[in-house]
Amino acid sequence: MIFYYIVHILIITVPLLLSVAFMTLAERKVMASMQRRVGPSVWGFCGVLQPFFDGFKLIVKEPLLPTNADQPLFIWAPLLTFIVSQILWAAIPVSEGVVLSDLNLGAIYLLAIGSMGVYGIMIAGWSSNSKYAFLGCLRSVAQMISYELPMGIIVMTVCMLVGSLNLSVIIESQKSVWFCIPLLPQFILWFICCLAETNRAPFDLPEAEAELVAGYNVEYSSMGFALFFIAEYANMLLMSTVCSIVFLGGYLPLPFLGFLPLPGSFWLSLKMTFFLFLFVWVRATLPRYRYDQLMRLGWKGFLPLSLAGFLLAASLALCFETMSTI
Repeated sequence: MIFYYIVHILIITVPLLLSVAFMTLAERKVMASMQRRVGPSVWGFCGVLQPFFDGFKLIVKEPLLPTNADQPLFIWAPLLTFIVSQILWAAIPVSEGVVLSDLNLGAIYLLAIGSMGVYGIMIAGWSSNSKYAFLGCLRSVAQMISYELPMGIIVMTVCMLVGSLNLSVIIESQKSVWFCIPLLPQFILWFICCLAETNRAPFDLPEAEAELVAGYNVEYSSMGFALFFIAEYANMLLMSTVCSIVFLGGYLPLPFLGFLPLPGSFWLSLKMTFFLFLFVWVRATLPRYRYDQLMRLGWKGFLPLSLAGFLLAASLALCFETMSTI
């Protein structure tokens, strides 16, 4: 039984790490194309080996431990961030009936475990005993907490309409219409919150190089830095997957291509790729927000709007239910 679970974990983890590696290459190539540059092109065909050499470079670098750092916590922080980014995939249905753990509370699991990534970033900044790292972790923690609130409300809006917290049930309930159509405002809010939650441009304030040198991970090198880097891109993949599941039908085929005999994992990967491209497109297009603008947008903009959307959806659902019983 233990061997069975180990195999399933490796089936999820190994493709995820490879996806992270090639996502870094795809991001650099797409941004290079947008900015009329070449991008990685030396190692392998079209630079395909560049992510592996980048990883090898980080592995062979000497890990440096600051003298004044709280060393046990300093070592544990990137491990915690990496582990959280991996275990979230346990509840993700990649195809019909293909999921490591089909939890009835899958949506709550994603919100609860995903919020634990804040602890890794907070511990990293505090244990580094550096003012720059501490300021970066304060920014990141405040930002992630601020945007988790509207994200949770939007997910609860979808779960309320479906009547279930199970992710597979949410997907199956979109066979007639994807939720991105009736819940278009929540869909737009959700994607913007995903940008802020993953510390991506234009909300990459924790890594504002002109202000904070490098943010909460400024004291890290070698594999410590690599684990933060892997976790960031794994979270991008996760958010793109959750976007696809909650609003675009997950592994369900595209409405006009449903006759094609393709597996559900193909359709889910296609929708993920669309959102990943949006992540890169936004990074290459928009300038960075100021921190006061970021917090004002989260607390005074997205939080009231997500609450209003929840109440409106609940009211409309109650009206339709009442009319159907008459």
